Amino acid sequence: MASTSKYHWLSGLASQSLSPDQVEIITDTRDYHQRLLALIEGATRRIYIAALYLQEDSAGRQVLNALYQAKQRRPELDIQIMVDYHRAQRGLIGKGPQVGNDQFYRDTAAQYPGVNIGIYGVPVKNREWAGVLHLKGFVFDDTVVYSGASINDVYLGVGERYRYDRYHLIQNAELAESLLGFMRDELIASPAVVSLLQAPVPGPKTLRREIKTLKHRLSRARYHLPHSGGQNQLSVFPLLGLGRQANLLNRTIVRLLRVAERDVFICTPYFNLPSPLTQTIGRLLKQGVKVTIVVGDKTANDFYIGPDQPFSPVGALPYLYEQNLKRFAKRHQRHIDAGLLNLQLWWHEDNSYHLKGMQIDDDAYLLTGNNLNPRAWALDLENGLLITDPEQQLKSRFDRERACILEHTNRVNSYTDLESVKDYPAPVARLLRRLSRVKADLLLKRLL
Repeated sequence: MASTSKYHWLSGLASQSLSPDQVEIITDTRDYHQRLLALIEGATRRIYIAALYLQEDSAGRQVLNALYQAKQRRPELDIQIMVDYHRAQRGLIGKGPQVGNDQFYRDTAAQYPGVNIGIYGVPVKNREWAGVLHLKGFVFDDTVVYSGASINDVYLGVGERYRYDRYHLIQNAELAESLLGFMRDELIASPAVVSLLQAPVPGPKTLRREIKTLKHRLSRARYHLPHSGGQNQLSVFPLLGLGRQANLLNRTIVRLLRVAERDVFICTPYFNLPSPLTQTIGRLLKQGVKVTIVVGDKTANDFYIGPDQPFSPVGALPYLYEQNLKRFAKRHQRHIDAGLLNLQLWWHEDNSYHLKGMQIDDDAYLLTGNNLNPRAWALDLENGLLITDPEQQLKSRFDRERACILEHTNRVNSYTDLESVKDYPAPVARLLRRLSRVKADLLLKRLL
């Protein structure tokens, strides 16, 4: 039986006890896509979806049409969708002028007259660069689906490419009600949260006062549960975080790392760790704790632009992250040599990597959409589900997930394995040098 005294500080947090058969882990993107459609078709009471975006493409149209058709079949079905307010009203970065997804939502609604579902834009901040809705979690009746994936072709594996993520299902009525209650009472009920089905959508200047009030409420919000779980049994703790002050999710992430005794496993798509995490990881390595960090190769980054494609400044981001990783590896080369630090680069053909989360020893698992970067730490509305498993009842399932994650990775044996700026395509190298000269790279790291 694993030691649980190290998690005594979790007492007092909202939690819910679980049984092992309530937890399922999906490891394949396309399997997740099919399960999502099956859950939509099978829902009888409620569907609540929170995602950064629901894109106008094949997968997005399929999901949104499936939701309207489910409502047609069962008019009593309560369907509510929340996406980021700013992201919904613009196109993809680096793709030129485009109409936002909000027009797609209105066009689809027009195809189903008399079938009413809610689609809302949530403005966490007045400007997108200052913070977005990065909340994760879908509720289908009493099933919680938790993944970092948004809804579009690449996240659902439609077409030739996929964006690899983590996919967890928890069947628990109390947890489902907790996540749904927050979306209903703190988001949909807010005057700052507007319907994207009504044009024109009010602009951020019009909503300035309401957004300020919402931000204040969200920075102090918590999930509520009957508190039937605890650190000494298989339990789930839902966590929220917004801003640097009183951020429960951030505090929990740091404390989880600090109490690690043997092994830490971390996934992050963009290597740009906040200083509290780099400092804590450094202390763990000095204490002899084994740390594995899985990060996407720069070519597996969703911002990567191939050398044969027209260059856009956003295409420099994967290289900026690689330089962060290279400096981190150089600083900890002795720990890499000793086998204490394993930096694993994920790469699989033309696909991309979007995994987040942590595992502490074999008795705590953090499922989160938090990218473990300064932006997540201070700007975006984030959440997570912490599972404590003192008797390691879920260990074999998470071991299988871990093996799937590591299948397409290679270990960084030396910081010299990673390219230097001089090795990059000329437009990338020029931009990175220019940013470094004016210290703009430091600002970018806080915003990206």
